[in-house]
Amino acid sequence: MHLLFDEIKVQRTLRRITHEILERHQGGKNLVLLGIEKSGVLLAQMIKDNMLEFESLDVPLYTVNITRYRDDIQEEGPPFEIDLTSQSVILIDDVLYTGRTVRAAMDAIMDAGRPDQVELAVLIDRGHRELPIRADYVGKNVPTNKKEKVIVDMKDTKTVYLIK
Repeated sequence: MHLLFDEIKVQRTLRRITHEILERHQGGKNLVLLGIEKSGVLLAQMIKDNMLEFESLDVPLYTVNITRYRDDIQEEGPPFEIDLTSQSVILIDDVLYTGRTVRAAMDAIMDAGRPDQVELAVLIDRGHRELPIRADYVGKNVPTNKKEKVIVDMKDTKTVYLIK
């Protein structure tokens, strides 16, 4: 196991991403954070806390469960019932890999209205995309092979490991 991020680096990276979001969305009008269950929600909460600290900006934060929108898993999940019409949505996840999770989250978003824009923020982009999806905000690009795994622990140690 190779340590990619310790807790301090996770916090520093999320602070940078928060500043990038704030610069692009001056004033934060109609800004909504949307965390993908599970680790994406914890990252989104940290970004929300940073926004409150840096700009006294209290941005709404919602959770999206993408289970019902997956094309590779046949399970029912809860419906996504939030009106995102005319909002600027920042979709947040821990690792961007094939793009299928993001595609499923975008399907959920479209079921929740027509936002003005959707941007993607990820802690790790490991490549190997199967769909034409890219992140607008990236903590770190980590080139991997398909046999490797990136493990993100945001609950306990707030660390990220690469397992070869």
